[in-house]
Amino acid sequence: MRLTVLTAVTGLLVLVFIFELLRRRQLREKYAVLWLSVGIVIVPLGLFPRLLDGIASSVGVAYGISLVLFLGIVFLLLVCIHLSWEASRLEEETRTLAEEVALIKTEMSKREHSND
Repeated sequence: MRLTVLTAVTGLLVLVFIFELLRRRQLREKYAVLWLSVGIVIVPLGLFPRLLDGIASSVGVAYGISLVLFLGIVFLLLVCIHLSWEASRLEEETRTLAEEVALIKTEMSKREHSND
């Protein structure tokens, strides 16, 4: 009983925390959707633990907690892949911008020397 209450409270705290980050504009909407989905899934599973066992048995998993752990690992793997993709994209964009700034500085330097 205590674990189900703790799970539901944790889900509600996740939802509140995500809404607060959105309100302060510290989290973009595209990422908030992901984390709000996590919170929305956690709350019912905490309130109705038998629901998890029913879902697990319907997909052929012996225990509900095994399904949660597996899905949690898959979820974290997908988040890591997405963040790696975002970091790679931003790295490329930063390199391109640095090259453009260097070209602009070179051009400005040439113009300054030609005006002297």
